[in-house]
Amino acid sequence: MLNTDAAIVPVEQHFILSSLPPSRAQRRLAVAVVLALLFAFAITEGPLSTIQLGRIDHFVPIYATAMFLTDSITAVLLFAQFSMLRSRALLAIASGYLYTALIVIPWMLTFPDVFSPNGLLGAGLQSTSWLYTLWHAGFAMFVIAYALSKDNDPARRLWRGSAAVAILLSVAMTAAIVCAVAYIVTAGDALLPRINLDPLHFSTLWQFIASCLALWSALAVILLWIRQRSVLDLWLMVVMSAYVIEICLIAFPIPARFSFGWYAGRFYGLISSSLLLFVLLYEITILYAQLLRAVLAQRREREARLMTGDAVSATIAHEVKQPLAGMVTNADAGLNWLDRSKPDLDQAKAAFRQIVADGHRAAAVIESIRAIFKKDARNRTSLDINELIGEALALTRGDLQRHRIAVQTEPNAELPQVRGDRIQLQQVLLNLIANAIDSMATKDGARVLCVRSEAHDGGGVMVSVADTGTGIGSQDLERLFNPLFTTKSGGMGMGLSICRSIIEAHGGRLWVVPNKPEGTVFQFLLLAEVSTASRREQPDNFHLVRASESTGIADGS
Repeated sequence: MLNTDAAIVPVEQHFILSSLPPSRAQRRLAVAVVLALLFAFAITEGPLSTIQLGRIDHFVPIYATAMFLTDSITAVLLFAQFSMLRSRALLAIASGYLYTALIVIPWMLTFPDVFSPNGLLGAGLQSTSWLYTLWHAGFAMFVIAYALSKDNDPARRLWRGSAAVAILLSVAMTAAIVCAVAYIVTAGDALLPRINLDPLHFSTLWQFIASCLALWSALAVILLWIRQRSVLDLWLMVVMSAYVIEICLIAFPIPARFSFGWYAGRFYGLISSSLLLFVLLYEITILYAQLLRAVLAQRREREARLMTGDAVSATIAHEVKQPLAGMVTNADAGLNWLDRSKPDLDQAKAAFRQIVADGHRAAAVIESIRAIFKKDARNRTSLDINELIGEALALTRGDLQRHRIAVQTEPNAELPQVRGDRIQLQQVLLNLIANAIDSMATKDGARVLCVRSEAHDGGGVMVSVADTGTGIGSQDLERLFNPLFTTKSGGMGMGLSICRSIIEAHGGRLWVVPNKPEGTVFQFLLLAEVSTASRREQPDNFHLVRASESTGIADGS
């Protein structure tokens, strides 16, 4: 059985560079980079590579410092990926980059005439060349170990212990290997085969050693090709290809130090050192951006769910409040009729019947709310809009009388029937009338509510609810349809949003215009009921685009 960390790997590997499969574009880019390196090699190789250039005293320290920094950063990034995946293969390649970063230090310190004629470590002439050889042979060995350990048995492929302990052990062992190599090479300089004839020129032995190094690096490329699984594998092949080109530039033909080929080889070495670092940083940035977008999308989804929950609860509270208020009022009235010295049973029964009716209406309102969110159209029937207006005014008669509001109705007997949900359309009228009452309740002067219905030129029915209240501020027009927006201190901000949703679900639209000289006019337009054939022939000018609307709806209470 694998431990918990191992069980998480299949989920994480889709986001980790060392397990992410390369895309076609990445493959093409890798091939293009290799072809560019080969083209530059073809231009550089030959007589041009033997041209002797001037010695640049600071070149070696600068080059070594750049190699140390790039390889160290790459090793840190790879160790970080190992800490997430616990892959022994990642531990091997991270150790390989750490090896190249550390071994470049003794290579620089033994280089002749950089810090002293025989190098700062006081070694002989051969130390620098042998450190370079072990540098490149050692890195290729780490890459081969990485490739071979990728497809082992999963039980052995993953590190079971602490990632921090594994990294510390790897760093310590790699540093110990580098120190041992540097000591053996520098202490046994006189015993090593002669690669250098003098501080500038190489012997023919160097070509044999370089050929072995090139073949060793080519073997790493072949193994990576056979076991290629990820973006990391792809770019490691490019890195090892650059290694092969670098070795060939330095060895064929036999060059001298500070020749054009020698400088070009160092340039290829810097490319091979920094290439994977650039890829790692780029891919990590891309993955981070994708992760950020995923987190933001998840946050928006969570906020949308919370908003939907708030909207549903506020909608239910808003719509059920009216029938509940009617039930309380009728219950009080019924009790008053019964508390008289001579109870009026007929009036009490009428009040209780009204309570029953309000209870049924509350249940119907809840069902209509569910239908709104489900976009359910099964409860739609043929309706007379004038009857709906009369019912809505009858339900609000008490509030109208309490606030001394005069009602004017202008029904049109020639109106066509509309098809819709009776409860939902009734709720629209109740909301608009309630808003008109609230707008006029605190205003001195004439209080007039005018409800008018008329036929529309586009083949529909238009209803207007006009008041002489305080009106709507221009700064609030754009936000009136937004859920949870309200201009009332005790409002919920759902009334007008629900009204618009209902009307638009019925194929109509809802808007507001100023009432002259004061107040507001709410208007909505509904489709007239027509046959299926004539509906197909109906002109599209009935449906108005929201973008063309210049105003919204009044306070979403």
